[in-house]
Amino acid sequence: MSMTLTHEDLADEQAVSLAHILATANRRARQLGWDVAQSLVTISQHFDGGSFWRINYGPVNPVAQRGGDLIVEVDAENADVKRVLRGQ
Repeated sequence: MSMTLTHEDLADEQAVSLAHILATANRRARQLGWDVAQSLVTISQHFDGGSFWRINYGPVNPVAQRGGDLIVEVDAENADVKRVLRGQ
């Protein structure tokens, strides 16, 4: 999926920051052998001693395939991976 970003898109600090966070999480997921393109991706923001984003990679069809999620938590300030959790 390729699209051109407008100047307005690039001026949106939160959108650009979140794109950077997602790219960091995707990179780590791929390093761990995860098929990012075949995952249902959900993103949530959390505050626990700072601000971070939790990117969850789960099965596309969770009814037919349960468990086995990969969760990558990324620091909102510097886009460093805080921790990686694997579901059962």
